[in-house]
Amino acid sequence: MNQTPPRYFPTQYWHALDDGRVCCDVCPRKCTLREGKRGACFVRMHHQGEIVLTSYGRSSGFCIDPIEKKPLNHFYPGSSVLSFGTAGCNLSCLFCQNWDMSKSRQMDTLCDSAMPDELAATARRHGCKSLAFTYNDPVVFMEYAIDAAQAAHELGLMSVAVSAGYICEAPRAEFYQYMDAANIDLKAFSESFYHKICHGQLQPVLETLLYLKQETQVWFEITTLLIPGENDSDQELNAMCQWLVENLGPDVPLHFSAFHPDFKLLDKPVTPLSTLQRARRIALNHGLHYVYCGNVHDPDSDATYCASCHKRLIERDWYQLGQYALDEKGACRYCGAPLPGRFAKGREDFGSRRIAVRIHRDEV
Repeated sequence: MNQTPPRYFPTQYWHALDDGRVCCDVCPRKCTLREGKRGACFVRMHHQGEIVLTSYGRSSGFCIDPIEKKPLNHFYPGSSVLSFGTAGCNLSCLFCQNWDMSKSRQMDTLCDSAMPDELAATARRHGCKSLAFTYNDPVVFMEYAIDAAQAAHELGLMSVAVSAGYICEAPRAEFYQYMDAANIDLKAFSESFYHKICHGQLQPVLETLLYLKQETQVWFEITTLLIPGENDSDQELNAMCQWLVENLGPDVPLHFSAFHPDFKLLDKPVTPLSTLQRARRIALNHGLHYVYCGNVHDPDSDATYCASCHKRLIERDWYQLGQYALDEKGACRYCGAPLPGRFAKGREDFGSRRIAVRIHRDEV
């Protein structure tokens, strides 16, 4: 029997103000809301003196993906992941690649219902290694994501957050204690870009990265979408890569991804491969060991190389794995150096498929 999602799900990260408004404490936007009003994320609302989540159990976009699509290249390579999202987002990026979901004002009434245990059961039934909260930022539906992660763990599955990392200290600590892996979208390395293009701030994102590195066992990788003329200068890339090496170390994987015109940023060209390769050279020159180019077909920069002997360890053609030179412990077969990440004892090979899934009717 299908479960009915609650219309309003109670939340804890908020506080009441003297004038009758309620302030949401989930993210740095700190939306102050009168009765019946929704926050900038659209899915958190002031209802009868508290902040409630209106998208609990209302999901969309159920697909089985290769884990490399998140992108995560060092988290059980070749495995499959059940991906889903809801409506809403707490940033307003002019270039949003998933704006039809993140900016929807109808999604919470039109999308399918999927309770946490149903999501986890579907993922296991289809042989997925993990469950991913993606398409829109799980920070805004954190209560739903946490419950789904717990349901996944009960069935022996992993949980993955694909997030911009725009979250306050207390909810960040609760959210990430239930996550096994994350990809954090570091959109640029300037406050002006975050303010002008994303309507947010850079510093809270850097604090999330530091928290993940210093306070958790979450495996995380970073993605930066390079937009021509906006965040792709040598000066900014040098500053970003230097900060990453000094604060997170050389082993955090970094993905430079190609932009294509979308949503409200339509006057910029597609990012050329040469820009991604230039950014990759800068990152490698700063000492980062694992740097990838995404949203383009470039097998050389999509492969994983041993940081010790420099042999190719994992070959990728888009999301299809080729050569795989890791032993059962996730170490280089040539020199024995361990590859940072999370790896299965045997090779997994889901491939580059993308399979749509119906949660209740179980149709693929």
